[in-house]
Amino acid sequence: MRLTLHTDYALRVLVHVGLAPGRLVTISEIAECFGISKNHLTKVVHQLGRAGYLETVRGKFGGVRLSMAPEAVRLGELVRDTEEDFRLARCHENGNGGGDAAPCRLEAACMARHALNEGLDAFFTTLNRYTLADMLAMARREAPVF
Repeated sequence: MRLTLHTDYALRVLVHVGLAPGRLVTISEIAECFGISKNHLTKVVHQLGRAGYLETVRGKFGGVRLSMAPEAVRLGELVRDTEEDFRLARCHENGNGGGDAAPCRLEAACMARHALNEGLDAFFTTLNRYTLADMLAMARREAPVF
């Protein structure tokens, strides 16, 4: 599985904002820090705001800040909120063959579908053991302060 740039950028935004507690951070500041398009970041920030991760303040002196404690932001939940597609195989698409594919003749006795679903559940269980607070602690130890 490969996460999209949208999720990558969402993680970067939350870490950057989390490293600046008590102040509003602008999209321009985040874009400059990471070399990311402001237009793309605007979409990411909008989604994070709608999902409840960020509080957005409009206006000349506006910006964004975390709307929840970093300890409350579970990485698995964040990934679920930012990714659109977790189909690991064509058989996970609507219907058993998905799209133009012929129906799967093994569906009734397919162990792969069950194993892939179990693996996906394990992936999210593992991610949910970590929080934004964990990422912030590591960023403070490993990287320069923004």
